[in-house]
Amino acid sequence: MKHLPNTITLCNLISGCVATFFALNAHFELALTFIIIGAVFDFFDGFAARLLHVSSPLGKELDSLADDITFGFAPAAIVFSLLRLTLPAQLESLGVPAECVTYVSFAAFLIAAFSALRLAKFNLDERQTTSFIGLPTPANALFWAALAVGLQEKGLLDAAPLPYLLLLGILLSSYLLVAEIPMFALKFKTFKWKSNELRYSFILLSLALLLILGFAGFSAVIVLYVLTSIASNFLNK
Repeated sequence: MKHLPNTITLCNLISGCVATFFALNAHFELALTFIIIGAVFDFFDGFAARLLHVSSPLGKELDSLADDITFGFAPAAIVFSLLRLTLPAQLESLGVPAECVTYVSFAAFLIAAFSALRLAKFNLDERQTTSFIGLPTPANALFWAALAVGLQEKGLLDAAPLPYLLLLGILLSSYLLVAEIPMFALKFKTFKWKSNELRYSFILLSLALLLILGFAGFSAVIVLYVLTSIASNFLNK
């Protein structure tokens, strides 16, 4: 049983590998599905370690490696595929050689790099026990995966400004991962409404967005999470 938490962590890593495969083949809904499956494994590995009292430095390091695959490399692969699908027409209209598409698309892998930096900082930062500093990597991964699903479902992949918005989104996403911006965590000390108003309000609004938008609603939920955190910091000053 002592190996169970690390086994669950490896299931998270494998889920990220499968998500990456589907991402590179533009099967964005399946990529999102396996990122969510990875997030479930990511939750239960820590839960199992605490339950069995088998937490270890090895498990901590393994968890970060698995998270960078599932929540760093997989979403980067999704954005890489989105750029490969949307850039050719835009670059052709500007007279840019077609082979440049791949090189420009490599910008997507900044997400994997900054996710690794975010995870390394998290492991060393003792301030992040009850909340987060910067955007958590699972939230960032869900945003990109859900956005890709929504764009594909609604036939917006040929929208003219999309490649430029994606490139801007890569920069913003990378910044938010390592920014010194406090963001609340869905950790409850008690389940009373008082002192949990922000969390309960966020959960209710998130459920409404998911019911209205389906899988693609996860991207809207993450935007709501970031804006709510920033607003809460401003109001609490």
